[in-house]
Amino acid sequence: MNLMVWLVVGGAIGWLASLMMKTDPEQGVFMNVVVGVVGALIGGWLIGPLIGAGTLNQNDFSPGSLLVSLLGAVLLLALVNLFRRGRVR
Repeated sequence: MNLMVWLVVGGAIGWLASLMMKTDPEQGVFMNVVVGVVGALIGGWLIGPLIGAGTLNQNDFSPGSLLVSLLGAVLLLALVNLFRRGRVR
């Protein structure tokens, strides 16, 4: 059951990040889940220690962890846009 919650919340975070970065038409449901989960990993590695919050990957389901995961997903999409298009949207 924990895996299902992880995938659903990761998909929602990936979807929100793709809306913020204006890449939603290019991505499907699977890519939103991937962006959300990988973004949570990036956020936990880079942003989490700076503000002292965990991520969804660390079984921490709090507003701070959701924000860290969302910021990691936005950062991931910004890097992908930078390498794919040569600029961040």
